[in-house]
Amino acid sequence: PASRRKLGLLEKKKDYKLRANDYHKKQNALRALQKKALDKNPDEFYFKMIRAELKDGVHIKKLPKDEVTPEQVKLMRTQDIKYVEMKRVAEAKKIERLKSELHLLDAEGKNPNKHVFFFDTKKEVQEFDIATHLGTLPELVNRVYNRPTIATLQKEALKGATDPLHLKKLAQQRKNQYDLLKQRIEREKAMFVVAQKIQTRKDLLDKTHKVKVKKETTNGPAIYKFKFQRKR
Repeated sequence: PASRRKLGLLEKKKDYKLRANDYHKKQNALRALQKKALDKNPDEFYFKMIRAELKDGVHIKKLPKDEVTPEQVKLMRTQDIKYVEMKRVAEAKKIERLKSELHLLDAEGKNPNKHVFFFDTKKEVQEFDIATHLGTLPELVNRVYNRPTIATLQKEALKGATDPLHLKKLAQQRKNQYDLLKQRIEREKAMFVVAQKIQTRKDLLDKTHKVKVKKETTNGPAIYKFKFQRKR
């Protein structure tokens, strides 16, 4: 009606409900911010206080300036590679020394030794006795080391430990040595992977166009294909 035109358009009842909910939501947010400001320690410090600034009403994070040049980063990568390689070579020498002491008698992952015997007839195969053929005791057939013949045992006296407790102790010591060897082998492999990853990151510092071929994994570095450039 013309008499109510000055009041504007009619609004539905639900519009008042939506505006009321929005108003109360904003009031609750303001009260939460006021409480947080009152509870804040005035001596509290955050690095974002100096790493951000307000510009045209918008918080802008200040980007840190590069404190090292690309040449310095490349040199540091080179030093890192040399250090890792030095530790890896030292570990490899310790592994070789342990291998020479243990001879890899029962090492896991070692391919079993094969001793092939040839016969002319099936009868010889059926009558074959490995202990008799090797001239040793049946108890020593499964040994791949320290397997003396019967003649040697008859000529020379038995040497070494014979007490069961002493033998058990020696077996435990040998097991500990193999565990140590396994740990050193794994550590040497890990250092080799680290050296490869550092070298890859060093190569990425060059501005040569490159394409990633394979992603980096725990067991190997990422693989990139670099554009060939002829050097002067």
